[in-house]
Amino acid sequence: MAAMDDPSLSTRSATPADLDAVLAFWKVAAEGASISDDGDGVARLVERDPDALILAERGGALVGTVIAGFDGWRCHLYRLAVHPDQRRRGVGSTLLAAAEERFTALGGRRADAMVLDRNTSAHHAWRAAGYEPEPQWSRWVRHLTD
Repeated sequence: MAAMDDPSLSTRSATPADLDAVLAFWKVAAEGASISDDGDGVARLVERDPDALILAERGGALVGTVIAGFDGWRCHLYRLAVHPDQRRRGVGSTLLAAAEERFTALGGRRADAMVLDRNTSAHHAWRAAGYEPEPQWSRWVRHLTD
């Protein structure tokens, strides 16, 4: 799918063949690391929900990612990452539009995003996309593996 205002930018679902490139990309473009940032973790995601990991490409090069997870009840956004050289060029908004289109097609009603508190530059991007923090909620986590 090509971005409406930039025909050189397209989005597609990741395949198992993309996983090494995605992991390498996140080391350059993503803020922070996750316990799931390994080949097995990403492979499970793509196997369980083949359309959840959305890639943005420009000229055949990976320039952005987002995970658009839907559990049948809620729509969750993770790993919105744009290559530093491609920021402020429509990649993030194109990825969010693709994720929101996916959610709407699946019957989703509201999307939420995991955004690090310290990633203040991302806060501006999320607000520009129409997302707002909900200060009454906190994320509670328990790691199930080491």
